[in-house]
Amino acid sequence: MTAARLGLALSLLSGVAAPALAQEAAADPAGLTKVADFAHQVTGVTVARDGRIFVNFPRWSEDAPVSVAELKDGKPVPYPDAEWNSWRNARADEVDPKTHFVCVQSVVADAQDRLWVVDAAAPAMAHVVKDGPKLVAIDLKTNQVVKTIPFDTDTVLQASYINDVRISPDGKTAYLTDSGAEGALIVVDIDSGAAKRVLSGHPSTMPDRTVTVTYDGQPLRRPDGRGVTFSADGIALSPDGKTLYWQAIKGKTLYSLPTDALTGWATAAVVPEMLTNRTLGSKVVAVGENGPADGLLIARKDGRMYVTSPQDDAVKVRDLAQGGAGLTTLIRDPRLRWPDTFSEGPDGTIYVTTSHIQDSADYKPGAPISLPTELWAIRANPGEATGSAPRR
Repeated sequence: MTAARLGLALSLLSGVAAPALAQEAAADPAGLTKVADFAHQVTGVTVARDGRIFVNFPRWSEDAPVSVAELKDGKPVPYPDAEWNSWRNARADEVDPKTHFVCVQSVVADAQDRLWVVDAAAPAMAHVVKDGPKLVAIDLKTNQVVKTIPFDTDTVLQASYINDVRISPDGKTAYLTDSGAEGALIVVDIDSGAAKRVLSGHPSTMPDRTVTVTYDGQPLRRPDGRGVTFSADGIALSPDGKTLYWQAIKGKTLYSLPTDALTGWATAAVVPEMLTNRTLGSKVVAVGENGPADGLLIARKDGRMYVTSPQDDAVKVRDLAQGGAGLTTLIRDPRLRWPDTFSEGPDGTIYVTTSHIQDSADYKPGAPISLPTELWAIRANPGEATGSAPRR
């Protein structure tokens, strides 16, 4: 065992992984280090300021036994406790969806040491469970739920699937994507709990009909022939909180909007004109083409945008300092089976989950219902992949 691998093993046993992970990844020519294996389909990951790692498991193909977990000794432990994770699809008539995780899509730790949990409450991405869609805040110091923001049927539609979230630096505003049949952004005033659905059905939040999502060079389709139709999915917020970015998976274009166009409405007597599609749409900027992408992250360490490219088994980067133009492949590796969600550790290590969507029973007949997935770490500066021209 190399010194780096020994260090990694010891760090996982102690539950403090990030520093050793960066060292280990530097010894991997491919730039990837496996942090954890999961027996179930993972999507979200987030790393808190103290280095604690949290993941989530949506109820897509299976009735996952845990929704939100903290990694301890490399293993997922229900978080904040077993009760919040006790929902089961078969017990839907017995368990209160207001106080339990129904179908969690993402987790994000903020600068105020809160873990935010996005509960889409739509198992199998089917109908939304009544009273289930919510945004839940957990105090990372006390490990207690401190706020639950429920979404009404005007905000989260029956065909909605709320997906990912970003929290403003001051902790007062949350921005979510809705990747359901009618794509949208959702803006939440955290103090009041008020939420507004914006850009609903706007071209920037909807699937691009000219795009076909592929895997291994073939169109990704369900057994009945349906292709991928996910609307607005990946979302990113500039470190200063002034610019919001998003895009659809079945899309190619990255869009942005100044956040001052989305805030200030919660205390207004009448919802201002600025929140209409016509007004907001005039402020939407097409930043560049990413191709089909899932997770987005703007790293604190270098200000670059990290972009997952599921159909290429790749992670790409966009230099926002250069006006956002130019997309470069950072790492391409067959182990990155549907790179899904990013997070940045306190030491600058970039983490990414692989949700293996193309290998799931939803798209591959005969696949196991319990789909093995992984969490990876990418070393700080892996070499740029060869043979990949920048895209604009």
